[in-house]
Amino acid sequence: MRLVWRSTVGKKAVMAVTGAVMLAYLVAHMLGNLKIFFGPEEFNGYAHWLRTIGAPVLHHGWFLWLLRAGLLTAVVLHGVAAYQLTRRARAARPVRYAHRRARTDYATRTMRWGGVILALFVVWHLLDLTTGTVNPHGRPGQSYQNVVATFGTWYGNAVYGVAMLALGLHVRHGLLAAARSLGLAGARAERALRATGTGLALALTAGFLVVPVAVMTKVVS
Repeated sequence: MRLVWRSTVGKKAVMAVTGAVMLAYLVAHMLGNLKIFFGPEEFNGYAHWLRTIGAPVLHHGWFLWLLRAGLLTAVVLHGVAAYQLTRRARAARPVRYAHRRARTDYATRTMRWGGVILALFVVWHLLDLTTGTVNPHGRPGQSYQNVVATFGTWYGNAVYGVAMLALGLHVRHGLLAAARSLGLAGARAERALRATGTGLALALTAGFLVVPVAVMTKVVS
């Protein structure tokens, strides 16, 4: 395992696998969020169900904390591998190219800063809707009301909006980058992967942003 981690190919594989894990979670999380349109009773019931998964083997809330621990591990491995690969690439090319490729540089910057924005957002999101520390309502068992309270503030919408746009760009570039790193993106497959990444990024971004928009327009209140 240590040999895999030390190799460049191994780090790229770790990034691809952890990225896939996080992407699967995001899709499930987005679909769960959309249950808010069925009203407070169903949404709060869904939130309660998440805390009872695994019972009676697992105590109340244990599944979610195990899930968070697993996701945190994936995030850390993903970020560390990305940082170390960047350092290796710079060390292997101490002198910059005379002509920089604008598209590649844009994608690289997007991935780097998008990752930082998302990491900061995760901290805020946990303090907001998990612990209730920064939530205007912040009452356990009232997930629907907590979500409405968050998106009833300008800063809640601003933080969430910026993070979801960063997420969309990260997913769009990340899918193609992962395929290239693993040697799966040939000339024919690249267009399909680019279209898939763009479509998935748009779907995730729209799926997450529709909730704050619904609260702002009083469709959800």
